[in-house]
Amino acid sequence: MANTLYDALFAPHEGKTTPFLHMPDGAVISHAAFLETVGRMSNALKSLNVDPGDRVAVHVEKSAQALALYAACVKSGAVFLPLNTGYTPAELAYFVDDSKPALFVCDPVEAEALAAIAADAECTLHTMGSYGEGSFFDLALEFSPVSDSAPRDAEDIAALLYTSGTTGRSKGAMLTQNNLLSNAEALVAAWQFTDSDILLHALPIFHTHGLFVATNTVLLSGGSMIFLPKFDLDAVLAALPKATTMMGVPTFYTRLLDDARFTGDLASHMRLFISGSAPLLAETHVQFEQRTGHRILERYGMTETNMNTSNPYDGERRAGTVGLPLPGVAVKVCDPETGVQLPQGEIGVLWVRGPNVFKGYWNMPEKTREELRDDGFFITGDLALIDGDGYVQIVGRGKDLIISGGYNIYPKEIELFLDTLPGVRESAVIGAPHPDFGESVVAVLVPETGQSIDIAGVEAAVRANLAGFKRPRVIELVDALPRNTMGKVQKAQLRTQYADVFQG
Repeated sequence: MANTLYDALFAPHEGKTTPFLHMPDGAVISHAAFLETVGRMSNALKSLNVDPGDRVAVHVEKSAQALALYAACVKSGAVFLPLNTGYTPAELAYFVDDSKPALFVCDPVEAEALAAIAADAECTLHTMGSYGEGSFFDLALEFSPVSDSAPRDAEDIAALLYTSGTTGRSKGAMLTQNNLLSNAEALVAAWQFTDSDILLHALPIFHTHGLFVATNTVLLSGGSMIFLPKFDLDAVLAALPKATTMMGVPTFYTRLLDDARFTGDLASHMRLFISGSAPLLAETHVQFEQRTGHRILERYGMTETNMNTSNPYDGERRAGTVGLPLPGVAVKVCDPETGVQLPQGEIGVLWVRGPNVFKGYWNMPEKTREELRDDGFFITGDLALIDGDGYVQIVGRGKDLIISGGYNIYPKEIELFLDTLPGVRESAVIGAPHPDFGESVVAVLVPETGQSIDIAGVEAAVRANLAGFKRPRVIELVDALPRNTMGKVQKAQLRTQYADVFQG
């Protein structure tokens, strides 16, 4: 029996001496050398009695060895469970207890703090650091680089990724071999990746963006990656001349634009810049194109689905949209209360269906039934509209909807207006409890570097351009908006911070 994912992504590169990873220290790891490490790790997993279907929880820094552990889990049939490197022991306790892994691999400096958590979950604890140091890598070195692939079919679970949990208990999304492979195939075709591509990879690999969108796409196309541990502006600028493509979050692109060293000449040889994980400001689109001649390609995905839509490689890349459905993916906008599909151009909740949509939530059958329909459509929770040309616009999260005096207010609409005002770099609009209206609008503004915002001018512009019920009643200035590791604005944190602004 075959191993669907390993056979497609990794097996074709066995024995190849072509480059796979270009490391920060100048070292180049070939496909063959990488897969030898994968083979050793796969044998190590088997020696630890990690069977196909068992979870392997991983809380380590980004490294070539960490990526090899993902591949080893695929080869041995284990379910890979990457955990955000920013999580504290208290947060990790929930994920380990919920997933019940057979093996928990952590950074050596965390071993003492996490030993009790592993013991409570009755799983084996091993360590691995940024350079491969630690007990698990030492164990792997004892084994042969040759190992057999465990039989796994398309519907077997390959990965378990937990959602961010900003609105309650984190949910573990079960992603199958086919979920990951079908999406990689769609992206290679949509973005025209080939074995000549060199991807500048500065994303984390505990998240679907850096792990599956970036890595799987490169593996399937046979290209290589400049594998940076994180986004460091100097390192990215130095690496750009050697790359052909780059994937990033909006913050990557705004930081590049803030540096005078980032010029059109520096980016002239690049084939493609891709952005996701958070909305890209229209202003960033414009500035980037003016500076480099490149129009950033924005796409849309989720932990539960990988990528759903993308602006076209050839064709109009529309700022403010996340493009068209990928081949094989169906999208529709539905009434949030009734689930009835809405007419084109109306705002509702986006539903998606396709081979990329996950199998369900780990240990949460009721939540799975609630969000994953019998006909295969997944209710994303994102508010969206589909325009006359089929381009999808994400208006916001359903939980971000503000209902003030009976009126529905979509924060994205107000944010798009505020972002155009003089001195405003970006904005976040939230609802705060109001004694008369139930909720009312609060605008949190970040000024452009070295500039100030004229609050009176903002208020005048709002009065002239927005209906009364949409106008922010409170405007706050901050140096930066709170974001998670993938660049998404944490509106739940803002709602907590400004919860009492209308009270008293």
